[in-house]
Amino acid sequence: MPPEQLPLRDRRDRMLSLELFAGAGGLALGMHQSGFRPLALLERDRDSCDTLRMNLDAFGDGSGSPRVMQADVRDIDYSEFAGRVRFVTGGPPCQPFSLGGRHRGREDSRDMFPEAVRAVRELRPLGFLFENVRGLLRESFAPYFRYIVLQLTHPDLASFRGETWEEHLRRLEQRHFSRTGSNLRYNVLFRQMNAADYGVPQKRYRVMIVGFRGDIDADFRFPEPACSRQALVRAKRGGEYWKQHGMPAPPGQENASGPDGLIGIGRWRTVRDALAGLPDPLSGGPGGFANHEFRDGARAYRGHSGSVLDEPSKALKAGVHGVPGGENAMISDDGGLRYYTAREGARLQTFPDSYSFSGSWSESMRQIGNAVPVLLARAVGESVAESLERAGACHG
Repeated sequence: MPPEQLPLRDRRDRMLSLELFAGAGGLALGMHQSGFRPLALLERDRDSCDTLRMNLDAFGDGSGSPRVMQADVRDIDYSEFAGRVRFVTGGPPCQPFSLGGRHRGREDSRDMFPEAVRAVRELRPLGFLFENVRGLLRESFAPYFRYIVLQLTHPDLASFRGETWEEHLRRLEQRHFSRTGSNLRYNVLFRQMNAADYGVPQKRYRVMIVGFRGDIDADFRFPEPACSRQALVRAKRGGEYWKQHGMPAPPGQENASGPDGLIGIGRWRTVRDALAGLPDPLSGGPGGFANHEFRDGARAYRGHSGSVLDEPSKALKAGVHGVPGGENAMISDDGGLRYYTAREGARLQTFPDSYSFSGSWSESMRQIGNAVPVLLARAVGESVAESLERAGACHG
């Protein structure tokens, strides 16, 4: 079922949330679809804010739309949200930890995890969900990632002026094993997740960090994968995949036996699945779809050869030096290479077709490449919401 046909979770009282570093809104939209209602979407980038404003109807549920706040999160006064916001979400900028970036971590001025911690400290929500790239888990960042987790566990133990993060880490470690101190403590879990395992037609790994306030008896579990590579291979070898797309099976795959897949689990979705129903932008034009204009100039080079149609796409990239030639391009059936249109990129990130993006192709692809896949956010959001419901924390 296409993402736009998935119903919103039916909840009478949608939990009020606040989204930091909202970007184009992928995380916020997935959380909204899972039962949360963002009071505000905070984002510094002008074009991303324009995109959010263009799509406020996507967050509507009869209770009003969220407010888009174009501001640097470091300048935000959270007092106006105190006592109202019950859950905090956001994706701090990933560039300090990205495998494709300069990965300077704590030394990068774009590291906004301290601001995520401040929001938790000042709002004292029932819980939070923050996401980032899998580069955050690389071995060289292990001490700093432990520092991030301990700050989110004990957000009230702020750093002193002039204190190094290593010194602050030692104090946090002492607090962690002490019975004294403030009652503001969060139980924190994290997991690296592949978006393809949750119905996203893209191999995209994200680290999800979830925390619940210590007084909340939240029996939380990250969602189990809903899709698998094995099921895709089996569907291809059994012929079902090719029949769905009205095309003959490639030589050697007609009625071949496939690997056993998990019972009851779906298959990975592919680029061909995602693009079904969209006209060819080169020969057919936009066809009434927003952000679906052809972009010329795609070139293959070593290590960047584009995504094949019958597998999940490579992870879309935003690119600080322009969009790389391979990650945001696809190999057509005739063997040619072309860039994804922004609409195709949006489908790969499971945004609904009604969701438009502000700016040029390169600007739209930057926003899309930075986004959290909507279906991945929804899968985690539903597990969070169910945990809060079981704990009786959604009301009152």
